[in-house]
Amino acid sequence: MEKSLSLYLLAVLCLLSCKQNTSNEALLVVADKTLKPTPNVIIILLDDAGYADFGFMGSEDLDTPNIDSLAKDGIVFSDAHVSATVCAPSRAGLMTGQYQQRFGFEANHTGDATTGDIGLAKNVLTMADVFKKNNYKTIAIGKWHLGAKEHNHPNNRGFDEFYGFLGGGRSYFPMKNPSNEHLLQFNNERVTFDGYLTDVLGDKSVSFIEENKDQPFFMYLSYNAVHTPMEAKEEDLKKYEGHDRPVLAAMTWSLDQNIGKLRDKLEELNLLDNTLIFFLSDNGGAHNNDSKHGPLKGWKGNKFEAGHRVPFIVSWPSVLKTNGTFNGLTSSLDIFSTAISAAGIKPEENQILDGVDLLPFLKGEKTGNPHQELYWRKLDEAAARLGQHKLIRLENYGTTLYNLSEDLGEMDNLIDSQKEIHQTLQDNLLKWEEQMMAPLWREGDAWEDVTYHIHQRLMENKEVLFKEPKEKKTVAQAKNNNP
Repeated sequence: MEKSLSLYLLAVLCLLSCKQNTSNEALLVVADKTLKPTPNVIIILLDDAGYADFGFMGSEDLDTPNIDSLAKDGIVFSDAHVSATVCAPSRAGLMTGQYQQRFGFEANHTGDATTGDIGLAKNVLTMADVFKKNNYKTIAIGKWHLGAKEHNHPNNRGFDEFYGFLGGGRSYFPMKNPSNEHLLQFNNERVTFDGYLTDVLGDKSVSFIEENKDQPFFMYLSYNAVHTPMEAKEEDLKKYEGHDRPVLAAMTWSLDQNIGKLRDKLEELNLLDNTLIFFLSDNGGAHNNDSKHGPLKGWKGNKFEAGHRVPFIVSWPSVLKTNGTFNGLTSSLDIFSTAISAAGIKPEENQILDGVDLLPFLKGEKTGNPHQELYWRKLDEAAARLGQHKLIRLENYGTTLYNLSEDLGEMDNLIDSQKEIHQTLQDNLLKWEEQMMAPLWREGDAWEDVTYHIHQRLMENKEVLFKEPKEKKTVAQAKNNNP
């Protein structure tokens, strides 16, 4: 007893003496009263990755050995979701830890000629804001897509360093005259590069760790792979000659190699064991990048499971068991709460966080689902989850209800046989919406009409006739020619 008390007092003294220390020697007291270094935190966010396109998720044709090793060293989540089915609002939810509808960030564009560039609300704290305030060195690498005006530049949203591009997508190879949103930059200064962008971003992640190995850091590593355009290095394409999905396979291979470089550097510097790593995609695989979704229905942009259920890994070898699986209902909103909890940081006063601290569940201190309910909405389409039941609602059309434990593919509409749970989910969705804002911008009629069509056809279990505005025009022309 006296020995335990002495260790506890020693820990408190160390905390007091290290309060202003920004090195990785700063200490925190964990539940078992042992001393642990302050963890580094890394979020590895992929773009439009398919649910079944990794070895640890069952893929047999795409090579992902380094990502699979990360999964083996961590915990794989079987029921993890992002807060939106398209890039920008999903990233807004992840970065703020709250439903992005709370501040009107609901659609994929960040403003138009009428509204101007909007992006994140000025009064919303980002994860980087909190980490920077608590003596972490912070960096965002890669795709931003949360607003391109000065007030929303990553350097003004909590990041000490930004090495990436502001827009939603760009070529993987050097561009002659890129726009402000497409140019690669380092803290507002253009960076010219040779080679392949995935490698360039991976190299930056490694050099940042080398430069900041003696202090705690927060890294938001946001690859644009495997978003279109479908571009890969010649040597990787040659590796996958004859493959059914050669370009995606080559892009995924490059991505995996760069994640391997990151893990190797962490291991070389003895930082891997005490680095908390989150790995996920920003939404489901796109219809135009050859991604696969396994048993899931839909794809990026719609409210069926393949739109928002994502591969998700949490790794922190010194604290969490490895090679495990967690089946509880989880959201990307949880990353904020979990990360600051790991760092011993309390939320700001009056800060809204819709996410849950996952650590008690992963340590076995709590059981069950971190969430009983989750919600999604983008303009005319919305969805709600309660336990294993899920409602999808299409404005001015109707609703469908599924039991995911029995029908993961969302084919059997239960609204007639389970009227009570159907009504409960509708009521819950309306109550949630009462707490949210109306969207501050929309996506335009062309895309909204396509999205509406996709949802209606999928709700009816019918073939989708068009997935892009240009395809809609082709279908319309064909009908006119063959009335």
